[in-house]
Amino acid sequence: MPKLKNPIQIAVVGAAHGIKGEVRVKTFTGDPLALGEYGPLYAKDGRAFEMLDIRPAGTVVVVRFKGVTDRSAAEALTGTELFVDRSALPDDDDEDDFYQADLIGLDVRDDAGAAIGKVVAVQNFGGGDILDLTLGHAKGVLIPFSKAAVPEVSVAGGYIRVDPVAAGLVEDEDGDGEPDMETAPDRTGFDAKRRPRGPKGAGGNR
Repeated sequence: MPKLKNPIQIAVVGAAHGIKGEVRVKTFTGDPLALGEYGPLYAKDGRAFEMLDIRPAGTVVVVRFKGVTDRSAAEALTGTELFVDRSALPDDDDEDDFYQADLIGLDVRDDAGAAIGKVVAVQNFGGGDILDLTLGHAKGVLIPFSKAAVPEVSVAGGYIRVDPVAAGLVEDEDGDGEPDMETAPDRTGFDAKRRPRGPKGAGGNR
């Protein structure tokens, strides 16, 4: 990939479509057709892809790339992740809107406002967006990226705030939605030793 200062994955190539080199592409843009507005797209190995045509097809788009003229060439692209630089993405004046990439590196704060970790990545395994965190010395802690689990996101402030119970970081033994005294995080900070690795159900979207 060229020296993109802050590469952002914007799409991934799926199966070949037809016999003339077209491919089905899953986009991560709000408007799938907006994929054609970012200029060249780049693969991890540095290849640049110039888009000649794009049209909607259900939940994906069908794309024709320059130089891809037959089904064999299209099939060779299956699974290729496509990137642009963060600077190519428009900024939104609404502070409640942000890109997933903007979350990476933010501090994780508890209900008391104490910093307890960092956001490492945003994942999606088909059941909704999931935040991959480090909490204390623990790595790979997964929580659902839902409004209940993450009630506050402040990209400008450099942090997200989590609800430990809704995020599955502490057990609610009574099942009443309230943290138990034995497992609730201390108001002075989060005790990383007293929590499961992640929620039992890690799905959910904001």
